[in-house]
Amino acid sequence: MTQLTIAMGKGRTADRAMKLFEQVGIRFSDYHDKSRKLVIYDDDNKVKLIFVKAVDVPTYVENGAADIGIVGKDTIMEDPVDVYELMDLGIGKCIVAVAGFPEKEFTNGAPLTVASKYPTIAKDYFTGQGIRVETIKLNGSIELAPLIGLADVIVDIVETGTTLKENGLVVLEKIADVSARVIVNKASYATKTSQIQQFIGDLKAALE
Repeated sequence: MTQLTIAMGKGRTADRAMKLFEQVGIRFSDYHDKSRKLVIYDDDNKVKLIFVKAVDVPTYVENGAADIGIVGKDTIMEDPVDVYELMDLGIGKCIVAVAGFPEKEFTNGAPLTVASKYPTIAKDYFTGQGIRVETIKLNGSIELAPLIGLADVIVDIVETGTTLKENGLVVLEKIADVSARVIVNKASYATKTSQIQQFIGDLKAALE
């Protein structure tokens, strides 16, 4: 039987995905959260798991280095690739939102300065509303940007909103709900159809 290769990032999503895999009879005895291994195999040698940076998962899948990827919808939205998105795993649920000071209003006058790890999502969202924006790409501590006047607002992932609240910021507008999705390489879907359909079917049954 041909092996399936699955790519995902380490962290909470991986831990939850592993529990799901176990429910459908795919066990990785070698896996533990302290492991530095980048490639592991399941106990039956049917599935190869590769750990990559979450942001790179779609690239590995699109280019055929992995048949399947598990990645957040935010990553797919920020850098769209030519893959099939087949399933919402419903894990890692949060929202992508515009946040800033409570009284902040958007007008289509002067360009809005937006700081974000997701400049594409930010630009697409505001352009769709007819608002001109200048984006500043930041990779961490995004909440700092409005506090020091670097940006008018931010676009970021919001799970509980605690960090925003502690810094005097609020969610101004919700852009999208995000969670972990299963994406599949198009060529793999053609050549390993039954295995991939079985895998997806098993996951769906486990979630029900």
